[in-house]
Amino acid sequence: MFYEFEIYFVNAVSHRYKPMTQTIEQKITLYDRDLNLWLEEAIAKLKAGDFQNLDVENLIEELEGLAGRDRRELKRRLTTLIEHILKRCHVKSEYDYAGWVVTIARTRNNIQGILEQSPSLKGYINSPELFQKAFEDALKVVKANPDYKSVNFPKTWQFSRDVDAILNVDFWEED
Repeated sequence: MFYEFEIYFVNAVSHRYKPMTQTIEQKITLYDRDLNLWLEEAIAKLKAGDFQNLDVENLIEELEGLAGRDRRELKRRLTTLIEHILKRCHVKSEYDYAGWVVTIARTRNNIQGILEQSPSLKGYINSPELFQKAFEDALKVVKANPDYKSVNFPKTWQFSRDVDAILNVDFWEED
C-alpha cells in the first residue's frame, strides 16, 4: 500500500514555498493480507516453540476477540431462548407451539455446548445484568411483531433466572 502526500519546503534563496511530493510505502503484513494463513503460521510457530518470531500484538488481539465472541454468542442465544419461551408461554397459537419448542430445545443445546467447552462462562451467563439485558432485548423483539400486539407480555421475567432452570424447565407447563 502506498500513500502519497505533499510536503512544503522553503527555498532558502527565494523564500517561497514549493511543494515536494513524496511516496511512502506502508508494509502490509500477512495478518492484514490473509488471516487464515497468518493463523496457520502462528500455530506452527507456537508448536515449534518459535516465540521470537510470533506476531504477539495481533495474537493477543485475536485471543481477546475469541473471548468476547463466546460472551456475545451466549448473550445472543440467551436472548433467542427467552424470546421463544415468552412466545410459548404467552402467545396462544397452537399452530406455532411445536416450532417454538424446537427452537427452545436447539438453543438450550447450543448454550449447553458453549458452557461445556468453556465452563468459566457459567458465571457470565448467570449474571443478573446479562439476563436483564437479554430479557429486555427479547421483549423488544416479541413486542415488535404485529401479530402479538394484543398479547400482554410481562414487563419482568416471571420465572427462575438460574441458568440450570432456564436450560431445563419447560415454564409453559407450570401453569
